[in-house]
Amino acid sequence: MIQKLIANIKKTNAPIVVGLDPMLSYVPEQVQKKAYAEFGETLEGAAEAIWQFNKEIIDHTYDLIPAVKPQVAMYEQFGVPGMAAFKKTVDYCKEKGLVVIGDIKRGDIGSTSAAYATGHLGRVQIGSKSYVPFDEDFVTVNPYLGSDGVNPFIDVCKEEKKGLFILVKTSNPSSGEFQDQLIDGKPLYELVGERVAQWGESCMGEEYSYIGAVVGATYPEMGKALRKIMPKSYILVPGYGAQGGKGKDLVHFFNEDGLGAIVNSSRGIIAAYKQEAYAKFGPEHFGEASRAAVEAMVADISSALESR
Repeated sequence: MIQKLIANIKKTNAPIVVGLDPMLSYVPEQVQKKAYAEFGETLEGAAEAIWQFNKEIIDHTYDLIPAVKPQVAMYEQFGVPGMAAFKKTVDYCKEKGLVVIGDIKRGDIGSTSAAYATGHLGRVQIGSKSYVPFDEDFVTVNPYLGSDGVNPFIDVCKEEKKGLFILVKTSNPSSGEFQDQLIDGKPLYELVGERVAQWGESCMGEEYSYIGAVVGATYPEMGKALRKIMPKSYILVPGYGAQGGKGKDLVHFFNEDGLGAIVNSSRGIIAAYKQEAYAKFGPEHFGEASRAAVEAMVADISSALESR
């Protein structure tokens, strides 16, 4: 699957991923009203509003982008109907040719980890038949339970030719409470990066591994160090835009070939119509506002990479 991601990035010339992290506060009133008219002010109504919101954004951006990253918690909060909307979103994005990164941040051990891997990346056997439950192409994984938590995901990735993005240095302000702690003179995030590189050696594509890393845009100097530690790992970079990251902050996340990183923006794109820069579109044309925000993000990152 890493080869498809790279191919999509080359085709679009856009090393970005749109985070489909919908909250009801992002969904324009007309979309909510239509969903509630059909399903009532219920979990089903909320899930329908989320799905229709996603679909409009996908329809206006799929030709510009290589991948999407739905955050599962935004769907789980609406219970079973929300998870049905998550699955509909995954399937629709794949129909449009997009790579889907399931942002699930799972981190457990043994049979529990194996079950998460099966549910999101693999196949579940039921009698004589097998099924693919959610069928994302990549998922995010929390490694802080060690190899016991990661190896079951790697096993499924090898079987299904899918991939992982393992949390190494996250973009949130308090990440340093644990991730920056020194162990034998090295910060913990560097030790995790070294292990990601080791795991990746057993899951190589043509140039890059199926095992990537999550490194926040808000820590560009750390990203520079981690790029050297994980030269064959793709880096998923959250923290662009709404969290403060800019194109100029990101150049060190990329290799000299212009590849090796994919930058995420979530509310900066899906809620673009709420921003002053895109207010002219209004909530009635929120999909067009999202498209304009994607175009601006691509231009920002491309300019930064060209001038480095």
